[in-house]
This record gives sequence, C-alpha cells and structure tokens, in this order.
Amino acid sequence: MSKTSKWLIGGIAVIVIGGIAYATLGRNSSKSDDKVVKVGIMSGSKQDAEIWKTVANTAKDKYGITLKFKEFSDYTQPNKALADGDIDLNAFQHYSFLNASNKSTGDDIVAIGDTVISPIRLYSNTHKKLSEYKKGDTIAVPNDTSNESRSLYVLKAAGLIDLKSGLQTATAKDITKNPKQLKIKELAADQTARSLSDVEGAVVNGTYADTAGLDYKKAIYVEPINKDSHQWVNIIAANKKDKDKAILKNVVKAYQTKATKDTIQKEYKGVELAAWDTDFSK
Repeated sequence: MSKTSKWLIGGIAVIVIGGIAYATLGRNSSKSDDKVVKVGIMSGSKQDAEIWKTVANTAKDKYGITLKFKEFSDYTQPNKALADGDIDLNAFQHYSFLNASNKSTGDDIVAIGDTVISPIRLYSNTHKKLSEYKKGDTIAVPNDTSNESRSLYVLKAAGLIDLKSGLQTATAKDITKNPKQLKIKELAADQTARSLSDVEGAVVNGTYADTAGLDYKKAIYVEPINKDSHQWVNIIAANKKDKDKAILKNVVKAYQTKATKDTIQKEYKGVELAAWDTDFSK
C-alpha cells in the first residue's frame, strides 16, 4: 500500500471517529439540556431558599433534573415569563391569584402541584386583640384582586365585617356589615407592612411580613385553615400545553416529599404548612 493510500485511509478514519464523537457528544449535550428545568420564584427569604435547596437536591439525586431558578421582584412578572417561555415552571402564587391572572391576561397557565399555604395575618401596632378595634379605625389590605379578596375574608372570619354570599372574589364594595365602620385602605401588597405606623391594622402577606421583619407571633389574627382557604394554597404552575410532561411532574414529586416538609417545618416553624399534606376538610 502506498503512503498516499495510508494517509487517505487514516484521514477518513479520523473524520469518521470525529463524526461519531461529535454525534455522541451532541446527543449527550441535548440529553443534559433536556434535564434542566427553569423555575421562576420570588426573590426574598432565606427560608424559601433553603426549601428550594432541598427540592433541588431531591430533583437531582432522584430524577437527574437540574433546577435553575430565576428570581422576580413583583407578582406581575413570573406568569408573563412562563407564558413567554422564558421559564418552564413558576412557584409563587395561589389558585385564586392564578385564576385572576389568567382572566386578566388571557394566558393558559395551570396548577400542576400544591406546595405550601402561608396563612396571612392581621397585624397592628396599636391593638393587641380584635376587641380593641373601635369605630372608624383603618385597616390596610393589598389592592390586587385576589389578595384583597383574601384579606377581606380574613376580616370576615375575624368577625369584623361581613360580605355578600356567593362571591368568587370580594372587594370593599361587597361589605354588607361593618358594625365598627372600619375604613378599608387599599395599598400595594408590599406597602401594607410599612403602613402599620399610619393605620390601626394591616393584613400582610407572608412574603412581605418576613421582608419587613414582622413577628408572626404578634399577629392579632391568623387566617384559619378550612375549605374556604384552599383557594389560597400556593402552587407549582406550568403552561397548559406542558402540564403532562414527565420531567415537570417529577419536579412536583421532588417538591412533595418528607424532606421538603421537614425543611418547611424547620424554617417556618408552623408559619407555613405543607399544603399537599394538610387537611382542608374542616
């Protein structure tokens, strides 16, 4: 065999081997990419960071899934990012918020798994118990549709007001009884905690209560856990077209574990509850 033939055969072999290696690496790279799930969450507490660390470890160890997180600063962003395909899942909202968001935007986002429920609380710098409220006192509530409704139902459960029956969402206009003529002040959710120096009470979401350094133990009323409160369960959400994807279902499974529940208890000490393992039948 001539030297030219040997070089030709050798060159072909290198090309073939190189092609096989490239194809193999390409498949492996693609397979690796397929195992990455982007999750949108709210920026904030160290407690939530620990919970998601536990979930990420389970997802990686049990299902070979790498979770990558994108943090958002306000509630209007994660659903838009999900609808636009910038993330694969988000985990920041409850059922009621999602329903209101879909109705407002026309998005087709669905819940694929429960995470936690964080009962919201009524705080006050001036009152230590509900009976201390007097005529004309002001209570601040979040002004977005779902959280305002939730706050008003908390005030109803506390016996401070009554609302029209059969409502899906309530506003201050739906108050039917207000014996102490309480004034309802509607504010952005992230401003309710800050308003406590100016009002006699504020219903504050858990995320913002934590950010503001409010002491949960000093709340004068806590939202009860019952059939009515199930709509406030936080969820993992996906675009409807993706809801049956096995990889996304496995992320839910990675969340709904004893390890996650133990971390929730350790970090929040009962302030947040594992919703998938909580009885709402009362």
